[in-house]
Amino acid sequence: MYEYRELTDDEIMTLEDNGCTAEDWTCVSVDEYFNPSYIKDVRFYGTVKLGVFEREIEVGNGLAKHTGLRNATLCNVTVGDNCLIENIGNYINNYTIGEGCHICNVSTIETTAEATFGEGITIPVLNEAGNGNVVLFRGLTSNIAALMVNHSDDKELAAALRKMVRDDVAARQTDCGTIGNNVRLVNTTEITNTNIGDNCEVNGACRLSDCTLAAERGDSVYIGSGVICENSIIADGSSVLNSAKLFNCFVGESCQVTNGFTAENSLFFANTYMANGEACAAFCGPFSASHHKSTLLIGCMTSFYNAGSATNFSNHAYKMGPLHYGTLERGTKTASGSHTLLPATIGAFSVCLGKIGTHPDTTTLPFSYVIGNGRETWVVPGKNIATVGLYRDIRKWPRRDVRMDVSKKSIINYDWLSPLTVNGMVKGHELLDGLRQNAGQNTAFYTIKGNKLTDKALRQGLQLYAMGIELFIGEVLMSHDFGDPTTASGAGEWRDLSGLLLPTVEEKRLIEKINYGIIDSISSLTDMLSAYNNKYGDYLWTFTVDLMKQYLGKDKLTEDDFNTMRERGAAARAAWLDCIRKDAEKEYQMGDIDRTVLDKFLEQLS
Repeated sequence: MYEYRELTDDEIMTLEDNGCTAEDWTCVSVDEYFNPSYIKDVRFYGTVKLGVFEREIEVGNGLAKHTGLRNATLCNVTVGDNCLIENIGNYINNYTIGEGCHICNVSTIETTAEATFGEGITIPVLNEAGNGNVVLFRGLTSNIAALMVNHSDDKELAAALRKMVRDDVAARQTDCGTIGNNVRLVNTTEITNTNIGDNCEVNGACRLSDCTLAAERGDSVYIGSGVICENSIIADGSSVLNSAKLFNCFVGESCQVTNGFTAENSLFFANTYMANGEACAAFCGPFSASHHKSTLLIGCMTSFYNAGSATNFSNHAYKMGPLHYGTLERGTKTASGSHTLLPATIGAFSVCLGKIGTHPDTTTLPFSYVIGNGRETWVVPGKNIATVGLYRDIRKWPRRDVRMDVSKKSIINYDWLSPLTVNGMVKGHELLDGLRQNAGQNTAFYTIKGNKLTDKALRQGLQLYAMGIELFIGEVLMSHDFGDPTTASGAGEWRDLSGLLLPTVEEKRLIEKINYGIIDSISSLTDMLSAYNNKYGDYLWTFTVDLMKQYLGKDKLTEDDFNTMRERGAAARAAWLDCIRKDAEKEYQMGDIDRTVLDKFLEQLS
């Protein structure tokens, strides 16, 4: 804790000789070792506390200046040791400033009465004109946000979650804004009602209003030139650059928003990259990306997704459609003359038909291509299971997680073959098999909710889904000996809480614990979500054993059954890699890659 003393008469005289004035010098207190020599042309109002200014601070590459206060107006401000504050065009009002900060060429820094710093506000996500369903606070994760969005119609749950957030925000609410240690604020017009964490930098921004820059220890947040942020939280190693504009948004965990991107009432999590386009009421989960000026993300939910040029989620033509229309897939793939709108349920590295057409509950066909020619939509079921693109995606996503360990708050499961996607394969196989049996022989094409597929595509889809199921079982059995599961949870349906995979039955139990008050704080909620993630292996084993029983048509499995499925899993893996190898060679034959690239890729497969 700092111990401050009143100024001496000699110090007041020196300050006045240096062009300083004070509304009341007795309201200015200083550190015991304070030296007034480096305070020049400063006007003091209200209660001001000053540390020492005894060393230089780097202000540019190879350029250092001595710390101190020059040409500024301070009102109700505390300044830590060895800060350089100069050329404040208007004033700094009602702020506590940490140590080692460089604040230069800023017009206004101010905290007004009842400031929220962007925390505690409720925004409508996936429903641009509806009621708010996500409460912003600095500890928000993709998993908690998904819980809020997916169950927004559960009033009891919504009320419980909002109380947790209110309690969390209230615990750190203050009447005075804070600027942490080693913060750099330069060439910026306005910073109002904004808390700024340690090591953050704001350089050339237009306006930050009612925001929190919530950097973790050892991490930082960067706000660049021309940026406008209002009622937003930017956290955990993220950056907002190049005239981007954010209103009522959360940006966290090594995200980048840049190049004029505009967003309102939207969420961005875990390594997301947004440039040039627009977002409104969008839920951009882990590894979402948009690069194009013509991309519009409205009311959609994405993860492991790259939005193509001219992707347009404007819902003005849907009228009384379901609120969740537009939920998108991890790793969605399209093949069309123009980029086709592909709403779908969340799954890993796949395309599904869950919400194409007029009804949101159509059976899914995961890992499919959807090809539009302007008049008809054709489906190629399961095609993406055995492509070079999928294989590269599987390997690249974990490597592209640039979050620091301290900033890894959102839980991300990278399994491309998981109970979630395998359930989709099982349902897809059942759907295709049913279509084939019901249509009879010599059918040229089949129709699913107005979408067409050829007989060849259907038969290939059946083979690919069977291969994927056996590949999954074989991979799980590689790390398990013959034996029964240790938990009953895991069989049946699974859910994806934007990165966290868990059995549907466990999600229901989680909601019950929240509604009954067993989980009553944000910290206990995050601990429970981590516990679910830690038990993923147990749930996975239960799911796999149950799947093998269904697949083999048995109520009880023997050790021979395990060995049989290991062999079939190994054969499926060999077939899968062979398909990928052929896809790579086809790409080479089309002239898309040169021989050295092909050889290097084939070497990886080996």
